[in-house]
Amino acid sequence: MDYASIRPEHIETAIRELITATRSTVEEAAACTEPPTWENLVEGIENPSEQLHRAWAIAGHLNGVVNTPELRAAYNDCLPLMSEFSTWVGLHRGLYERYRALAAGPLYAELSATRRHIVHLALRDFRLSGVELEGAARETYARNADLQAQVSQKYSENVMDATDGWTLLLTDETRLRGLPANVVMAARQAAQAAGEDGWKLSLHMPCYLPVMQHAHDRELRQTLYRAYGTRASDQGDPAFDNSEPIESLLALRAEEASLLGYADFAALRLETRMAHDAPQVLDFLRELAARARPSAQRDLEELRAFATARLDLGTLEPWDVAYASERLREERYAYSDEELRPYFTESHVLKGLFDVIHTLFGVHLEGCGATAWHPDARIYRVLDDRGQELGRLGMDLYARPGKQGGAWVDSERSRRRHGNELHIPLAWLTCNFAAPQNGQESLLSHDEVITLFHESGHAMHTLLSRVDDPGAAAFAAVEWDAIEMPSQFMENFCWEWGVLKSLTHHVETGEALPRALYDKMIAARNFQSGLQTLRQVEFALFDMLIHTQSKGLSISAVLDTLDQVRREVALLVPPAWHRFPHAFSHLFAGGYGAGYYSYKWAEVLSSDAFAAFEEHARPMADGTRDVFDPDTCRRYLDEIIAVGGSRPAADSFQAFRGRAPTIDALLRHSGLVEV
Repeated sequence: MDYASIRPEHIETAIRELITATRSTVEEAAACTEPPTWENLVEGIENPSEQLHRAWAIAGHLNGVVNTPELRAAYNDCLPLMSEFSTWVGLHRGLYERYRALAAGPLYAELSATRRHIVHLALRDFRLSGVELEGAARETYARNADLQAQVSQKYSENVMDATDGWTLLLTDETRLRGLPANVVMAARQAAQAAGEDGWKLSLHMPCYLPVMQHAHDRELRQTLYRAYGTRASDQGDPAFDNSEPIESLLALRAEEASLLGYADFAALRLETRMAHDAPQVLDFLRELAARARPSAQRDLEELRAFATARLDLGTLEPWDVAYASERLREERYAYSDEELRPYFTESHVLKGLFDVIHTLFGVHLEGCGATAWHPDARIYRVLDDRGQELGRLGMDLYARPGKQGGAWVDSERSRRRHGNELHIPLAWLTCNFAAPQNGQESLLSHDEVITLFHESGHAMHTLLSRVDDPGAAAFAAVEWDAIEMPSQFMENFCWEWGVLKSLTHHVETGEALPRALYDKMIAARNFQSGLQTLRQVEFALFDMLIHTQSKGLSISAVLDTLDQVRREVALLVPPAWHRFPHAFSHLFAGGYGAGYYSYKWAEVLSSDAFAAFEEHARPMADGTRDVFDPDTCRRYLDEIIAVGGSRPAADSFQAFRGRAPTIDALLRHSGLVEV
């Protein structure tokens, strides 16, 4: 795909034409009078459907990474068309009845287990899409689906615009004391690019996080903390206030659940998850909070004592926490995150990542000349050891205006075999690291390396699938609370000595990471893990509680719920003016509504899976270990990655581990139990 040649004016024409073609094919498949078969029903509509959803995926990707007013307008013009089409398919009674007839007919037993699973999921999704609704309820459901898509998009745009729209120009260089040199340089270049003299700071993560961690100027930290914590809210530009979108989405979600016969949106969503119901999720989260709380209390007591005695901060304010934590880490473990950064040159991190992927999965990644959507983005071919191309991966690693913040992987196309032709999967990996400066390659923090490994786990999950039917692809069929398992699993390798050596190459000396510095990293690995666990539990509990309501909530009730959660589990509480929900895109624009618990749920799976590698690790002469046991690598690929969503995630885990998952490895890896 020549992404650079796509223009905003191309999008609506293509989407309209592809919707028309797919509608026609769906109608033909539904009206067919022959007994339903896999070929005349499922495969019959896959070709136009694949083309439509690929085109829409590309439009959405470009809207997220190279956003312009024209592209945004084109995307938003098509959003109601796609929403209406998706709702129309989900409500198509004739198509639903054909699927029911296939499942009840004699040919069903002859289908492979994967294809029977796809039919089962399709019938479930039809029911959850309102296909059995009649009359006014059916019309209300369709209108609801369209509104949800539009409001989520508006929420996302508000966060992007509020983030892009805030800058702070400093003319006094002393206010930048403590900041890493690369951050100061980037701020200088940002000011120069705007025709201004001084240093321009922003709320994009490559700027915001270093300020919060390293700026000695307490007032500067407070200024950025407040700006970041009130993005897209009533505390800032009213044009970007997400209060109304939050209220609308919660009301629409509650209405959707009620229409489908569920008590609340969480109950509806959990129909498609590993977790059985909201009480089970709430019990899981509260147990995790109870396990983490003693450690978190020690973390906070130590931090407050240090801030008072060594930093003379008096009361530890929220904008002091990251700064004081970094100083405490430096003193206790005699190193800082910024001390590590020069070792993590982008080229060596990518080479080391690709080596890990090859060792784990037996595949190579090599660059190709395909045109990407931005000069910073690159396209890689994924090849097996025989040189056969298995898929393609686009990488876009740097933050810039007009690009959605965060890190994620999207799929342009899933693997599919059509007759004798194999359509290979295509995926995009997006991050927001600092771009190279003054001809020097980008330098990553260790946390950013972990993020890159995390997203590569998602990418491999779709690119290394051996499932030939897209209805059972990883991103289409794996339960949402298991989808983070392969990504979190990959993070573990960022702590292995053999891997870290391969990832590092000091930007000036060329030396690999010294063993002494690695030992300090390991000692500090679970620094404040109790507080970090409570923070994730806080977010997940908030998510579940606002989605276990029979009706929507006012924004004041949303904030009250957050306060209630914080009283229950949090030890660090932001100021009353903080508006965390207004930029919590995971919940309101990223598909994680009633599903944020998935991160911790999947971490149980990923930690237990990595424990299998630890159990089969070989001791090395230098006292470390080689965790890449070939048989364990093969079984992980065969039973977890390659099977995609062709069977329930619990079955895949059982096949790999030989038993159900336990929480023990997560508690051990997090330092929440004595080893």
